[in-house]
Amino acid sequence: MFWSAALAADSTPRPTTLDDAQKSATNAAGWVEENWSTWLGIGLRIALILIIAFVLRSVVRRAITKLIERMNRTAQAVDGTALGGLLVNVERRRQRSAAIGSVLRSVASFLIMGTAALMILSALEINLAPLLASAGVAGVAIGFGARNLVTDFLSGVFMILEDQYGVGDTVDAGVASGEVIEVGLRVTKLRGDSGEIWYVRNGEVKRIGNLSQGWATAGLNVQVRAEEDLDQVRSVITQVGVDMAKEEPWNERLWEPIEVLGLDAVYLDSMVVRVSARTMPGKALGVERELRWRIKKALNEAGIELVGRPLDPELQTDAADPAAATAAPSALANPDSPQSMAASPIASAGGAPAAPSSTVPPPIQK
Repeated sequence: MFWSAALAADSTPRPTTLDDAQKSATNAAGWVEENWSTWLGIGLRIALILIIAFVLRSVVRRAITKLIERMNRTAQAVDGTALGGLLVNVERRRQRSAAIGSVLRSVASFLIMGTAALMILSALEINLAPLLASAGVAGVAIGFGARNLVTDFLSGVFMILEDQYGVGDTVDAGVASGEVIEVGLRVTKLRGDSGEIWYVRNGEVKRIGNLSQGWATAGLNVQVRAEEDLDQVRSVITQVGVDMAKEEPWNERLWEPIEVLGLDAVYLDSMVVRVSARTMPGKALGVERELRWRIKKALNEAGIELVGRPLDPELQTDAADPAAATAAPSALANPDSPQSMAASPIASAGGAPAAPSSTVPPPIQK
């Protein structure tokens, strides 16, 4: 009752006199006069922080963009040459630089604007300790809830920075293999041998086998008859490699002379000669096909015959038994045998043979 009466008394309108209004205006003006300098200082500080943050952010992003453009121009300058094939192609360099630029711009913007926001809160005399503690707890909770996403993102960042693979590379990622068609911070796209597209999360990749970096090896076996002259075979294959290395485009794809390594296997009627060549990454299959074509033609011209590889002993079946098709001896084969006589039809009274009886013949008397 007391509080209700007090609230009712306070809520009743009171007459406002001119003196009271003048006194309130004087107090407000005095309060503003006392604090306007503080407000002005805080406002100027906040404006200065924002101006510096936006200018710094713009300068950093522009510098990163120019750096990425310079990387792309360098890639375009070496494209189409042997050095360009050794390094990376234009599309791979462009996507890699674009991804790196996006990450750098995002990180720079987050750091600059986040620092500016904290400085503004500090200028407003807001206690940042509870805010930072809450942000830390929220960050830990989000990190545990989206740990797979964070793992994929961090793996993608380090993969791009370390240049583990790029667009156009043929890789074996363990969970899938194929040609890289797109590289992202979270997912990498691979095109398989049958044309299918694999979406591989960067966090799931435990190992990478890149078949397009450094150099590749083209190797093939040449199987000839055991009676052929090995020195002549070596001479013909070596000459094929010399002629092939002088022609376009094989002069850029072959990085070392074609080498005859020697005999890889010897059989009773044939022998296998091993041939190897170091090639440009990703070009080994084409070099092997061209080399087989040229070696076949050269050996035919030299009168050296190629033979097929003998069957694997484990795959060979045993020879058929010649007696397997021979039927077992039968007592019915002799018409004079008691069995044949018992199975012969009995002549009828009219002279015509009677129909064979369906009954079982009597046992043979010894």
